[in-house]
Amino acid sequence: MATAATATTTATTRLLSPTTTSTTHQTLRSTLSSFTKPASLKTLRLSTKLHVSSPTDKPISTSTTATKPTQETIYFDGGAHYGDLVANLLLGFTLVWLPLTLAAVLRGFFLRYRFTNLRVTVISGLTGQDRSDFSYKVVKDVQVVPRFIGEWGDVIITLKDGTKVDLRSVPKFREIAKYCLSMAEKKSADESEESGGAKGF
Repeated sequence: MATAATATTTATTRLLSPTTTSTTHQTLRSTLSSFTKPASLKTLRLSTKLHVSSPTDKPISTSTTATKPTQETIYFDGGAHYGDLVANLLLGFTLVWLPLTLAAVLRGFFLRYRFTNLRVTVISGLTGQDRSDFSYKVVKDVQVVPRFIGEWGDVIITLKDGTKVDLRSVPKFREIAKYCLSMAEKKSADESEESGGAKGF
C-alpha cells in the first residue's frame, strides 16, 4: 500500500512540475501566435479594382440623329421701287391721275416684300399688322409685267389653287421672278423625291 501511494505521489509531482507546465505554456503560445498573427498584411487586404473607361474623341452614337432645321436666308427684303412713287407724284397734279398717286404713296410707305429661301411674305398696313405668307411649294407660275421702260415691274405669282398674287412695283423684278421659279422647281423636285422614296419602302 505504501509503495502504491508513493508511486501516485511521484506521478502527480511530475505532472505539476514547473518543467512540464512551462513546456505546455510555450506550446500554447506558439499555437495561438500562429492563429492570431497574420503572415502578412497584404493577404488580409481586399484588392479593389476600379474599371474607368477612358474618354474618347468620338461622339456617342445614338440610334436617332436629330436633323437641323433649314436656316432661312433672305434673298430680297424691301418696299416698292422709289421710281414708282416719284413718277406718280409728278403725275398726281392731274385729277385723273390722283387715285394712282395715292395708291403709289401707300405702296411706298406701307408695303414691303420679302423673298427668302422658304417663303414669300407680303407685309402691309400702317404698323405692318397685315401679313400674308406662302411657301414655294404652292407656287405654280410666275409672270412679270415691266413698268416705266423696265426700271421696275409687277410680279404676278399664280398658286396651285388658282389664286393670283399681284406684287406691284417690285425692284429687280426679273431676278426675283427667276428666283421664285427656281425655288418652286426645287421644292417640287424635293417633294417628288420624298414621295418616290416612300413608295420604294
